[in-house]
Amino acid sequence: GGLAVLQHFDSLYSVWQGALTTFCLSSVVSHHSKELPAILGGSGLSQADRAAHLNALKMNCYLLTGLVDAFEMETSSSALLEVDPSGKKNRTKISGSLWEEEREPLLRLLTQLLQLDLRQLWGGLVVEEDFVSLVTGSCYRILENPSIGLQKYRATREAVTHLLAAALIHYDHMFSATLKITQMLQHFEHVAPVFAQAVSLWATEHGLKSLVGELLREIGQKHQQDLARDASGVKGYAVFITELAEQIPGLVLSHISVLLHHLDGESYMMRNAILAAMAEVLVQVLNGDKLEEAARGTRDQFLNMLQAHVCDVHSFVRSRVLQLFTRIVQCKALPLTQFQSVVSLAVGRLKDKSVIVVKNAIQVLAAFLSNNPFSCKVILTSMMEMLGVCRLNICTPAIGPEEEWEAMLPEVRAATQQLFQPLQEGEEEELEVDETVESTLEQITGLLRNVYPKGYISLLFSVQESEDPPRDKTEEVVLEEQRQTELVKQKMLVQYLQDAYNFSAKITEALSLISKMMYENCVSVVQEAIEFFVTVSKFGVPQALLGVRRMLPLIWSKDPAIKEAVLNAYRQLYLNPSGDSERARAQGLVHSLSLIMVDASLGTIQCLEEIISEFVEKDEIKPAVIQLLWERFTEKSQCSSLERRAAVMLLGMMARRKPEIIGSNLDVLVTVGLSEKLCEDYRLAQEVCNAISRLPALGKNNAPFRLPQNHMLFDCLSETVSKGFGQPSAHWIPFMEAAVTLIYQLAEGAEEICAHILQVCSQQALDKLQEADRVSDGASSLPTFLLVHLVSLVGQVALQQVAYLEVSVSAELRRRRILREEKTKKSSGSSVKNMGKETTMEEELGLVGASADDAEAELIRSICETELLDGKHLFSAFVPLVLKICNNPGLYNDSVLSAAAALTLGKFCMISSEFCDSHLRLLFTMMEKSSLPAVRSNLIIAAGDLAIRFPNLVEPWASHLYARLRDPCPSVRQTAGLVMTHLILKDMVKVKGQVSEMATLLIDPEEAIVGVAQNFFSELSNKGNAIYNLLPDIISHLSDPNCSIEEESFHTIMRHLFSYITKDRQTESLVEKLCQRFRTARTERQYRDLSYCLTLLPLSDRGLHKLQDNFDCFADKLQDPAVYGYFQTVLARFRRAGGKLETKALAEELEQKLSACRNRGLDSAETCQEGSGTPVPEPAKQKPTGSSRCRPLSTANRDEDFVTPQPRSLRNQKHAKKHPPPKKAIIAFSSDENSSEDELSAELREEETPTKTTPITRSSARRLR
Repeated sequence: GGLAVLQHFDSLYSVWQGALTTFCLSSVVSHHSKELPAILGGSGLSQADRAAHLNALKMNCYLLTGLVDAFEMETSSSALLEVDPSGKKNRTKISGSLWEEEREPLLRLLTQLLQLDLRQLWGGLVVEEDFVSLVTGSCYRILENPSIGLQKYRATREAVTHLLAAALIHYDHMFSATLKITQMLQHFEHVAPVFAQAVSLWATEHGLKSLVGELLREIGQKHQQDLARDASGVKGYAVFITELAEQIPGLVLSHISVLLHHLDGESYMMRNAILAAMAEVLVQVLNGDKLEEAARGTRDQFLNMLQAHVCDVHSFVRSRVLQLFTRIVQCKALPLTQFQSVVSLAVGRLKDKSVIVVKNAIQVLAAFLSNNPFSCKVILTSMMEMLGVCRLNICTPAIGPEEEWEAMLPEVRAATQQLFQPLQEGEEEELEVDETVESTLEQITGLLRNVYPKGYISLLFSVQESEDPPRDKTEEVVLEEQRQTELVKQKMLVQYLQDAYNFSAKITEALSLISKMMYENCVSVVQEAIEFFVTVSKFGVPQALLGVRRMLPLIWSKDPAIKEAVLNAYRQLYLNPSGDSERARAQGLVHSLSLIMVDASLGTIQCLEEIISEFVEKDEIKPAVIQLLWERFTEKSQCSSLERRAAVMLLGMMARRKPEIIGSNLDVLVTVGLSEKLCEDYRLAQEVCNAISRLPALGKNNAPFRLPQNHMLFDCLSETVSKGFGQPSAHWIPFMEAAVTLIYQLAEGAEEICAHILQVCSQQALDKLQEADRVSDGASSLPTFLLVHLVSLVGQVALQQVAYLEVSVSAELRRRRILREEKTKKSSGSSVKNMGKETTMEEELGLVGASADDAEAELIRSICETELLDGKHLFSAFVPLVLKICNNPGLYNDSVLSAAAALTLGKFCMISSEFCDSHLRLLFTMMEKSSLPAVRSNLIIAAGDLAIRFPNLVEPWASHLYARLRDPCPSVRQTAGLVMTHLILKDMVKVKGQVSEMATLLIDPEEAIVGVAQNFFSELSNKGNAIYNLLPDIISHLSDPNCSIEEESFHTIMRHLFSYITKDRQTESLVEKLCQRFRTARTERQYRDLSYCLTLLPLSDRGLHKLQDNFDCFADKLQDPAVYGYFQTVLARFRRAGGKLETKALAEELEQKLSACRNRGLDSAETCQEGSGTPVPEPAKQKPTGSSRCRPLSTANRDEDFVTPQPRSLRNQKHAKKHPPPKKAIIAFSSDENSSEDELSAELREEETPTKTTPITRSSARRLR
């Protein structure tokens, strides 16, 4: 029975840790719990029986709870499950019985006991607190198990919750539970969700709402300093508050005031939790338009608090608040009056330094767009027009009835007098009166507006005769009320449009900021920016197309996540068009892709081609789309010329991955795209050539794919090029270049086809010249466009001929040689076996193929050097013409002709090194002195190509290439930046001090040029320690007073460059180098520049030691306030970063030395001043430099600047004999000291200097070897 424990307590206590004991105890307690209701319900319970049952109850509960504690302690220490060597899970020996299955029944048994009226066992008094604590202590012990939150222990959690609920309801356990829950939240993070769910259950189902207030009050009374120190405890409180607010937000709202003072505390987790609780209250409780005045005030107060913490000092709080606003907006819980302020805050956070804040700010703006109440589309122009109209309606003063009557009264009197006079014959006038008074009133109103008082009064008399109802003031009151109602509606409309306009303006402002984030280093920010523009595009914002185009280059990103994000964006925007049928969807897709290609740049088209080829490879482009494109091209489907050209471009893009799209319809492309009636549409013909070029380069057996020389494609191309030669068209040259390139790519005997085209076009030019000669009697001249066409055609053929020899012919020679070698090996296989294993040294070293390759390359080179430009070849006939145009810019002053001739000269130089060497001086002279930006840009591109083909010839002229980075024309600077980027990254140009010219592009006023410079240094940073090695040179040149770089601009450049210094070793080395340079600096500007650079380095402990060791280098410069302030900034940043105690002591010592040295220097200066009686002279201030970094074209250059550079060996001999004169003192770095001046010299020795320089207007003679 239940009293058996009284006799066997000692025995059970000694063996209680076992499955048998657990089973026995549970049976005994269960039997006792069944007996107790009858015993407690009886009236004749004696004192002895009551004491016996009470003691038995205490003993049973003590043993049972002891068993629970023992098993739970063992579970938490050694875990319930262990893994044996075979990998299978087995239960431990002790807990392997059935503890997990026994735990829940035991808890239910204890719950049944507590639900009884046990106070009778205590004589009707309060149950002992120790007994309640004994039972509830097991519950808390179970909850301490870290795995209690798992889904499989859900029944156990519910049993514990019901047991504690019984203790709270029947045994006044609230005070103890409050303390225990608070303690466990502080020490066990995993219990926060469990207690939040339990408390919400107790409050909603058992009416224990006061427990919520007690718990929140207990948490609110925690000291802020304690919370700042105990991060783990704060985390438990924060999770509990957040979870509780999600489940019972109404009760949390009633007691949230006790927590608000923690918003000013140091613990960011508590701030996040309280703000999250506010957000849940706003979403679930304070939401809707039917709130009372007090609730509306509380809502506004909470929103103001949330907005205040958007600018919190901690980035986690700022990002969390933005997340909360995202949810509030998505749940439509934000009132319209708060839209503008929250959007403004989100746009401001786009400039935040924290990546996670920026990411969440983008998400907030996307949520605003998706849930804006203004309209489905956000268009500024239409909203501004509507707003202006509505304001005009309100602001226009309405004329009252009294004023209108006063204005018409004189005419009304005259008309009345006339009507009362007797009518004469022929003056009778009758007006028709309508059946109703309302219609008659409309007629009267019309007559009044038309200023016809006579008819108005006549109608009044007529109406009075028929019906004269009494006039009441009610109608006037109703009309006045209607006018007031309309006025209120109009004002509400104006306010609505004003809010919509402000919202649209902020979204437009955000577009420009977010579009710049697409090229950030953080992948998540880039992904959010891409997703944002997808959302914006769906709402029809016109500026969204710019962002959609701006994300196109990201398709080349090395990060697969970014590349996939771009593909998904274009998949959502273009591959999922709306439409009922497949045909309609295909039309929508083609229309959208055609729009994005209108006025698109070449780079945009290349990026779009990559995206479309990815879609084609994954079979995401349906056959209906390809069919529609062919229909548009062949004009079977109605479309404009732009759409037709876009169709050809799209077909070419798709053929990149599936060449059969073009190959199977080649005849259609040729007959339709290059027909006689369409020969004037050269842009379409150009795109047809580009599409055909997508045919595979290799055929069967890796042989090059070639079409016969008499194929109709080449006939059509030759005819179209020849016919267009004599017509002044701006699009003929791009078509001609595409046609010549296609001929050399696909034709057998391409040089013969192009030679024929050249002969035909030259004959047309000669015929025109002879005709002009006959007409003008000897003063012959050609139209300028003919010369432009002829020069461009010659240059393109020359360039493609070189590429044909270097690539196609060379590859074919190698292929044929390999085939011959394989054939020889097969035929001589038996003889090789007989000869044995005798091999030559070349075969052993694998040099047979290499020597053959060299021989083939030498053959190609000899053809280019000796044959292409000799007198027998066709090109030699055009060289004098090109040189004459280039040497006589005054005579041939047409800008287009000069640009074409300059580009052709560069292409001729690509053929032969001898020709290139002879005309480099002319090329660089034109690049430097030409007044036409197009000429300078073309020659920069040509010089870049020459630097790759003939690097030894162009290397002495590298300084002239760098000089174009300061060109006054932005387009030339951008071209020079791009060319130098390629040359430097490919190691085709030596990187010396001139790289500082690339650094100056970082402060260029043109945003595109700044982007080029940023991309250059970003790519350069991937090449090991390149930027670290170049920094001394850059600092040396930019801090030179002769460099004309303003101090603020210098700071901008250095901030960008030092962002690439991330390694500790680099930082330590730079600290030492910069300190040493203080000794050689001569001006105060150089002192400030060097000390500013020190502030940009993230100092480590070793870096601080370096600064201490080199203190003497800059001690005497600390009198300058700016230098002293920079060193104070360095130490302040180090202190904020924290560190070891010894390092902090070293920082304090260094700060004291800085202060003492500065004070000592100031005192000595004052003493000097007092002793001499004369003031200490202030250092001379430098003359302020202009903001323009661009050099003039002609005035700064002399003919001596363009003397042909001497070979390197001669310059070395010169400097070995003669020392250079001393120069001005500048900051000297190790890299400057190691580099000799002869590498930058571009002058000849005296005995080799020509006594007579060739003027620019004359053709230069070929240099003799």
